[in-house]
Amino acid sequence: SLTRSRHSRHLGACAAALARFNAGDGGDLAVAAEQLRLARRELGRITGHVGAEEVLDIIFRDFCVGK
Repeated sequence: SLTRSRHSRHLGACAAALARFNAGDGGDLAVAAEQLRLARRELGRITGHVGAEEVLDIIFRDFCVGK
C-alpha cells in the first residue's frame, strides 16, 4: 500500500502513461516513446531519481533565463 498521496498520484500518472502506450497501435514510435518517458519520469518522482531534463525544465520554468 502507498502511504503517501503523492506516491499514489505519481503511480496513477505512470499507470495512465503506460495504458496510453499499450493502447497505441504501434504507428507512431515518437508518441510511444513519449508515453514511456512520461511513465519513467513519474516513477522517478517516487524514487527520487531526477534526470537532467527535469532539472532544465525547472530552471527554465522558475527562473528568468536568457532575458
